[in-house]
Amino acid sequence: METEKGYMMVNLKTLTSAESGRYLLLGNEAIVRGALEGGVRIATSYPGTPSSEIIDTLHEASGEIGIYVEYSVNEKVALEVAAGAALCGWRALCSMKHVGLNVASDTFVTLAYIGVRGGLVLVSADDPSCWSSQNEQDNRYYARLANVPMLEPSNSQEAKDMTVSAFDLSETLELPVILRSTTRVSHTLGPVDLGRLRVRSFPPGKFVKETERFVMVPRHALTMHDVLLGKMERALKISEESPYNMVIEGDRDIGVITSGAAYNYAVEALNKFGVEASILKLGMPYPPPSRKILRFIERYDKVFVVEELEPILETDVRSVCSSLNSRPKIFGKLTGHLPRSREYTTRIVYEGMAEALDIPTSKINRFPYLDQKYLEIANSAPARPPVLCAGCPHRASFYLMKTVLGRSIVYCTDIGCYALGIQPPIQVGDILICMGASLGVACGVSRSQGETTVAIVGDSTFFHASIPALINAVYNNHRIIVVVLDNSTTAMTGFQPHPGVPYPGKSQIVIEDVAKGCGVKYVKVVDPFEIGDARMILREALAFDGPSLIVMRRPCSIMERRQGVRRRPYIISKDRCDECLACIKTLGCPAFHIVNGEVGIDQVLCTGCGFCAQICPRRAIEESRRHMYE
Repeated sequence: METEKGYMMVNLKTLTSAESGRYLLLGNEAIVRGALEGGVRIATSYPGTPSSEIIDTLHEASGEIGIYVEYSVNEKVALEVAAGAALCGWRALCSMKHVGLNVASDTFVTLAYIGVRGGLVLVSADDPSCWSSQNEQDNRYYARLANVPMLEPSNSQEAKDMTVSAFDLSETLELPVILRSTTRVSHTLGPVDLGRLRVRSFPPGKFVKETERFVMVPRHALTMHDVLLGKMERALKISEESPYNMVIEGDRDIGVITSGAAYNYAVEALNKFGVEASILKLGMPYPPPSRKILRFIERYDKVFVVEELEPILETDVRSVCSSLNSRPKIFGKLTGHLPRSREYTTRIVYEGMAEALDIPTSKINRFPYLDQKYLEIANSAPARPPVLCAGCPHRASFYLMKTVLGRSIVYCTDIGCYALGIQPPIQVGDILICMGASLGVACGVSRSQGETTVAIVGDSTFFHASIPALINAVYNNHRIIVVVLDNSTTAMTGFQPHPGVPYPGKSQIVIEDVAKGCGVKYVKVVDPFEIGDARMILREALAFDGPSLIVMRRPCSIMERRQGVRRRPYIISKDRCDECLACIKTLGCPAFHIVNGEVGIDQVLCTGCGFCAQICPRRAIEESRRHMYE
């Protein structure tokens, strides 16, 4: 299918087989294409937004294209699997969201010391403005921490091209290379000219032993640190000559230095001013090409640095210009002209530029339609606060915990759909830090308060990072109740499988068996829609002297619908309903609504789970006699 401008929309077959043409690709799809053009042989990941489409697309196509693709148990393991393959000469891609690199960092920093033999590209998808994350950390710091090169695309074309280049660079330097994306690059469609796919002949990998390089005891590590520093000197020369570090000539009075997605805002801001400026665009900002930066800034009295999140590039520029006798004024975050948090907009950038570069504000006032358009869209779009889906089994689990264990008990929650349990009217969740932290934090709260504490964790997160903390709870006999909300998928990031889910060619790992193997004495499994059984089990767990674990297991309602499961929706009997609103005040299910003062159930949204019927004090909710799909 062609768009109005003649670009072709991509499909999976095109993405994995076409050798020419111009297509519209998401940044993440472009990274997939770049990996295939770069000859990737193995791809690993723990899915996390905004990176999920990379591994999902590769997984869907893996059988056809003949590469190995793995949903790993967490990001650390994903990187280790990719590293093992790269040490055997295969080209490997490991993708994750920004906080995933925190999990993988122990492996990542030392991996830079030993290096790789086949190319290894680590995709870090950062999330300015926390669209789907618990923080908005800037992973450009990790390139500096580990001393590895980094590439940073600003659009889909660069995402594809830089992925290919990253593999080549990795093999040249025998180092892992970071490809840093952001939400706006990963999830924006852009035109991409496809290159040719590499010949898909993948001989078996072979590991050649080299103990002093690959075994990081202290004596070897000190030697390899020096080797790493030498590799980065070579990387600096490559950065100085990289075609991704380019000067876009314009007016000689204004200099702008930028990288990544921020480049787009800078260009658009200048265009809206009608102002010419020369731009130094750094697509390989680490190691920073100091000589190129120096040659650029010595031409100007004022230089404006545009980058999202931390003032990393600005600090590099300031460091470089310290050697000049006549130093230009550097403007950016450190001068207060741009913020250090949240995703940028064109308006944020051009207002900062106007103040710093003495551009008349009348030029800003020439574009009031931007504000007007924003207001029109904001006022016309309905509010869409995040909420648990209709029929979500987590809603029933939260209701049971709150009614049986009470509101005063401390609930340590975790990363996943169930984090939405903090929203009214459910309001279950008092502490949330990062994946798997609920169990460890609950142990500390329980020990300090001398009271039983609840740790809430999802099935995928349980395998990701919770098992060591569970062992710790058993070993130290912490009084915690671990509630595993098992909806049989990794729902929040796109319904990917995990070790607890039956999957062709994989061995299922049963959560309750793992818990028993860790030494937990009280382990129960219950369907949260079986209210009587669930209440009894929660009471027993509360009375148990030591750590206990309850698996509340029921499939995700959205996943069931995708699999073709259909149930009769529920309706409200107007004869029995006295409009006490217990259904709305207690559950907050989006299928309920109030129209013209009457409570009703949306027959399209209702999944027919029937949980509301069980808790209605007037028994006024009943199954519809007619299936909406009949």
